[in-house]
Parts: sequence; structure tokens; C-alpha cells
Amino acid sequence: MKRVFSGTRPTGKLHLGNYLGGVRGYLELAENPQFETIYMVMDLHAVTTPFDKNSLAQNTKDVILDYLASGLDPEKSIITVQSLVPEHTYLAHLISSTVTVARMLHLPTYKEKIKQYPKEATMALLNYPVLMAADILAYKAELVPVGVDQEPHLEVAREIARKMNEKYGTNFPEPKRFATKGEYIPSLTGEGKMSKSVEGSYINLTDSLEEIRAKLARVPTDSGSGTTVPQEGGVFTLLLLSGLFLGDDVKKELEAQYTSSGIRYKELKDRLAEAIFEELKPIQERRKEIESRKGYLEDVILDGAKKARKIASEILEETREKMGFIRLVESRK
Repeated sequence: MKRVFSGTRPTGKLHLGNYLGGVRGYLELAENPQFETIYMVMDLHAVTTPFDKNSLAQNTKDVILDYLASGLDPEKSIITVQSLVPEHTYLAHLISSTVTVARMLHLPTYKEKIKQYPKEATMALLNYPVLMAADILAYKAELVPVGVDQEPHLEVAREIARKMNEKYGTNFPEPKRFATKGEYIPSLTGEGKMSKSVEGSYINLTDSLEEIRAKLARVPTDSGSGTTVPQEGGVFTLLLLSGLFLGDDVKKELEAQYTSSGIRYKELKDRLAEAIFEELKPIQERRKEIESRKGYLEDVILDGAKKARKIASEILEETREKMGFIRLVESRK
């Protein structure tokens, strides 16, 4: 079986972009017998940028809770938290010996974060792509369901895999990105992608029908018609969500209306709100049921960590041996 690894930063309750761009793909892969799937909350990555230590643990639990509520099954996938698998950071140190500081400094993602947090140019931020590579290589994962914005980091992982294989004779596969149908979900504001860092840009998986209606009502629109269908902005967001929740045929019909008779946005927004809520309602019900099971969430996380460590520790020891480190045999005379 091919191994799949992916994760989500601990931003708290998941939003529609996380679900459509990540979790839906996770579910598809988890149900496919050709794949062994590992999904984590990447809490170590949280410290690469400013974070709130008082909410980190709860935000981490909220992501796992939404994973489970969305349908991920701990019997079919390993579901846990990154910091509970110390092999990631150990391997990150070993593989960092194949990457230069100059390579990390020139990454466009690093430069963007420095602009965003000019006073937070830490080693943790600089090493982020190396730790991400270790997250993947610790399981010799071949597929990584992430957005296209993570492609520069995946390229670093592939470079590291090649260098480790050439220099030390390891057999790390070069990971490839797995694209989902809804991998890029635009913001409700009409600018950029749906993100927790932009207020008013997202719909939470826990939002009520009234909350969803209110958020969609604020999506900026135009007169409802034009010569060409918009490829950005609020109307583009509405049309894309229509395709995902109402179907491609409805989306095509709306696009045809835009260039002819025009779209009635009030009717569309109401219809879309109901369709989104219908998909989220069973997720919300499962979430409440899981929350009511005392200790269940913690058991899933700890059991997942044990399973993950079993795989990662074997690969780490194999890497240590290839690199020439001392090996202690447990059964000694």
C-alpha cells in the first residue's frame, strides 16, 4: 500500500476551506484500500509563528474532534498529534544536514512570513520546511494531500529525500502532492483564500443555518450579469461553492444566467446556505456525540501516537544506521 501523510495546523475548529480542501480528500483516501493514511494536527508548526499558549491544547483537540466528526475513522487511519511523536524532530535534525541555510532563506514562503512577522524571524520559522519534510519522510509517505501553496515545501522534501538516498543509501520516496476537487476555497470577502486569520472570510463547520446565511449575505456581488463570468471576487466564490454544494450542472446554469438573464443573488445565497448546512448538520451532530464520550478523544490521540511511533521509530533507526550512528542491540550476552 502507498502511505499518505497530511496534517492541519491547530487553528481551532475547522472551517469550510479546511473541510473541502483537506478533509474531503482525507476521507476519499482513507476509504481506498490501496492507501495507508496518517493524519495529524501539526502543533509543532504552530510555534514557527506567534501563537497563544493558553489556547494551543484546546485548538489542537478541536481539530481532531472535527476530523472525527467529519467521518475520519481511527480504525482506518492513524489520527494523532505531531508533538506526541518525537521521532519527527529527531529525524528533522538528521536530514537538516543536507540542506543549506541559503536554500531556506530563498524560499518564497519564508520571505512572505518575514514580511508578515518582521520581528519573528526565528530558527523555528527557518526550519519549518525541514520539519515538514521530516513529518513526511518519517513514514516514507508517497502522497501528501495539501494545497498548491505548499508545493515549495514539498519540493524541499523531495530534494532532501534525493540527497539522503544518494549520500547515505536510504530509500525515501519523493513525495507528491495529492490535489482534491476543492483544494482552493476562496474567501467570502472576495480576496484571497478562506482563512481563520481573516475575519469574515470563512464558514465554520459548527456554524448554524442562520450564521451561514448571515455570512453569505455579506459576500460582495455585482449587478448579477455581465459579458464574461468573473474569475475572482465574491461572485466567483459564490459560483465555486455552488458547484461544490449544488452540483456542477447548477454552476453551469448559473454561469449561463450571468451572461444572459442575470443571477438573483438573494435567492442563490439562501439556496446555497441551506445546501451547505445540510452537509454540515450531520457533522455537527456527530461532533456533539463524540464530545459526550468522556475520554474518547484522548484515547484516539494516544492510540494514534503509539501507531505512528511504531512506524516512525523503525524508519528513524534505519536512517541512523545508514548514517553511521552507534546501534545498541537490545539482547546482549
